Amino acid sequence: QVQLVESGGGLVQAGGSLRLSCAASGRTSRADRIGWFRQAPGKEREFVAWITWTGLSTYYADSVKGRFTISRENTNNTVYLQMNSLQPEDTAIYYCAARTSWTLTYDYWGQGTQVTVSS
Repeated sequence: QVQLVESGGGLVQAGGSLRLSCAASGRTSRADRIGWFRQAPGKEREFVAWITWTGLSTYYADSVKGRFTISRENTNNTVYLQMNSLQPEDTAIYYCAARTSWTLTYDYWGQGTQVTVSS
């Protein structure tokens, strides 16, 4: 099993910044990628960004490209999502997830952290 714990959410004004953390533990060798997803009230969950476990590759949704940066701290198995220029439409519960290297599906999920952006 892979355990994931998100933190860093909160309330911020439009134009502000937040940094989310995703701490991974357990059998992290099972994962080849960590992704961030978000779900706004009344909407389906959507992809935000991913980073390979090596940290060498990243990918972003168009809606956050240029504003969000995903990174990985190797020493403590933590993945970060730096969010700048936040807008009210970024308001959502943010989840990190680990993709299993042999199923290529996100099989492990954290509990989520709330991000609220006020206008």
